[in-house]
Amino acid sequence: MQRDHDPGRPGGGATHLLPPTTHTYLMRAAESLSEAIAATEVPTRYACAHVAALRTAAALLAARARPVRRSRGPVQKNAWVLLAEVAPELAEWATFFAAGAAKRAAAEAGSRRAVTEREADDLIREADRFLAVVESRLGLVPHPSVGDRPLPRAV
Repeated sequence: MQRDHDPGRPGGGATHLLPPTTHTYLMRAAESLSEAIAATEVPTRYACAHVAALRTAAALLAARARPVRRSRGPVQKNAWVLLAEVAPELAEWATFFAAGAAKRAAAEAGSRRAVTEREADDLIREADRFLAVVESRLGLVPHPSVGDRPLPRAV
């Protein structure tokens, strides 16, 4: 396990150990982001960027979420609802990415009209920013950002 510093965590920045799954999700998020950037088809670019955001959320949830006992059976919640509960400061991000879930599903199903090239490029940039924000919240050095570099043209 790697020792990390988390200034965004309750307790004022105490050093703690991040679970290995957090690092794995962050690595997989970066891989999905790279796939989105390299993809030549617009739906694939969008879907990969959205998956990168989901994996980023999963990394934060793995680091912060604690099991909760419920008396009335299990309640199913998606990653975006859980993110807003576990990290309220990221609720706007959760709302933003939750709004794109139906488009991602359509893009994954092969719809070529589900998203525009601009939407895919914008989502790549936002997923990139979200990954950097989460890395920072976890006390890690953020990855090199896509920033304002022009993205390759999709076909």
